[in-house]
Amino acid sequence: MDAINIASAEKRVLSLEQREYQMDRLEFVRNQLNLLTDDIKKRIKSVTAQVEEKVSNAMAEEICRLSVLIDEFHSDFHPSPHVLKLYKSELLTHIEEGMGKNLAFRCSNAISASVQTSQKDMIDCVQPLLPPAVQSQLHTLIPSRMFDLSYDLNCGSLCSDFQENIEFQFSLGWTSLVNRFLGPANANRALMLVNHNLQVPRPVPITPILTPSTPAGPHPQEGGVSQEELMLTVASGLASLTSRTSMSMVIVGGVVWRSVGWRLIALSMSLYGLVYLYEKLTWTTKAKERAFKRQFVDYAAEKLQLIVSFTSANCSHQVQQEMAATFARLSQQVDQTQTELEGEISRLTAKIQRLETVQSRSKSLRHKATALQSELDSFTAKYLQPQQ
Repeated sequence: MDAINIASAEKRVLSLEQREYQMDRLEFVRNQLNLLTDDIKKRIKSVTAQVEEKVSNAMAEEICRLSVLIDEFHSDFHPSPHVLKLYKSELLTHIEEGMGKNLAFRCSNAISASVQTSQKDMIDCVQPLLPPAVQSQLHTLIPSRMFDLSYDLNCGSLCSDFQENIEFQFSLGWTSLVNRFLGPANANRALMLVNHNLQVPRPVPITPILTPSTPAGPHPQEGGVSQEELMLTVASGLASLTSRTSMSMVIVGGVVWRSVGWRLIALSMSLYGLVYLYEKLTWTTKAKERAFKRQFVDYAAEKLQLIVSFTSANCSHQVQQEMAATFARLSQQVDQTQTELEGEISRLTAKIQRLETVQSRSKSLRHKATALQSELDSFTAKYLQPQQ
């Protein structure tokens, strides 16, 4: 019994030391995992912010050189609707592929290297928390493929409502001059107002006569005139000027005739006609294609500017998902290690309880054996030994 008691006591002490070590190990793993989680979250946030800024800057630069990319596109061009539709489809494909390749050249390698570096740093930080058998297998948690960033510009739907204007427009014509001085948007509205005023006679405004008993209405607010009011004023002036009688034109023509002479007028008209003829003759299919590309550059650049923030945010989200997935796999390994430690602690606790039970019973049996031995010795001395 003494040997059993001593052996159980030694094993109990050893198990207590092992359980204490496992409990300290478990506490260390939990604390380190919490600290590591906060640090990794900050790291992921920093990397994704850098990715978003990098992609945003790269897209802005690609939009600035969009004209170069479109000039590199070559295909059969013809002003017919069917050919134009096919031409636009091929051009959109060319832009999406070209911008995708350029963005990948500018960003993908650097972003992929940054992601892989961050993943290796995660492994280095998590590795001390895992048992040696698991540490040698951590490299399998990182995908062997290079991280592929998808930009997904979707130019087809983005520029689907583009409407070209490749009709001949004389640079010194009425529409071109108004468009040049007022801008495209205001010019269209001004020309519409001019046509409307030419077709509908304007009523003569009647100024109300104010009497002492009639209260005066509120005066219009004085101050700066908005651009729309200025445009309306110019349009009204143009309409008023256009609606003058032909007599005014005759008078002006006569004054100019007497001032400069018919030769200068004829020369000016000849030069005007030559400029018109030159522009008309040079308005070939190639010129129409150049005009088409120029209009498309302006339109596509404006549309692409609208998705810069969306595309950069999408790329940063992809990086966040990739890094978060890697850390989730590492955290799963740490959680498994914690579960194993908890199981080992439970096993040691149960073993200690059994050893304590064995030690307690061995002590009890030893005390009973001692008592029986005492009774046996007393009985022997009293009844079995010969009397003197």
